[in-house]
Amino acid sequence: MTDVSGLSIGILGGTGDQGKGLARRFALAGHPVVIGSRNAQRAQDAADSIGSGTRGAENHVVAAETDIVIVAVPYEGHKALLESLRTELAGKIVVDCVNPLGFDKQGPYALKVEAGSAAQEAEQALPDSRVVGAFHHVSAVTLLDPEVDKVDLDVLVLGDDREATDLVQALAAVIPGVRGIYGGRLRNAHQVEALTANIIAVNRRYKAHAGIRITDV
Repeated sequence: MTDVSGLSIGILGGTGDQGKGLARRFALAGHPVVIGSRNAQRAQDAADSIGSGTRGAENHVVAAETDIVIVAVPYEGHKALLESLRTELAGKIVVDCVNPLGFDKQGPYALKVEAGSAAQEAEQALPDSRVVGAFHHVSAVTLLDPEVDKVDLDVLVLGDDREATDLVQALAAVIPGVRGIYGGRLRNAHQVEALTANIIAVNRRYKAHAGIRITDV
């Protein structure tokens, strides 16, 4: 297993529930975590709500100062934000967990992305970074629930850089109960992102916070 001890983790969009949930779990696992936002005070407020040594800063500071960066922003601002941080993120592993989804009266559905997927869009916006897709199907409610000690979940990790995907798999595994499972090349990320719409539909029907498990691995 790849050693990820001591790695600092930045979370762009960390003021949202998914970002805060991931920040909380990584901080509890002993990682230095910095939450990013366009507004430094909003980021710090989110960090204060999590505790465990988490701090907040503006997005460009987070991108520059942390070892690995997770992108958890709404899809609408995804491309523009990453393009603005191209210099700060150069040479770094960038983990994209953005799900391009729409919602109407019939429920959630996957949006068409010109690049193929949000992860591929990130790869185009960040040609000097090592982009990995992961953490798409993690329930923010579960991550934030102090009563949940172990998260019953497999995280599919997609990418074209073996060293980077191995590291992100190991990072997922620091959350008790979670496994990081290699899920293929980045060109297949659209399938994983789109599956989120199905999982949301499952959770709405059964009033649950379901994730996925891969069998026989």
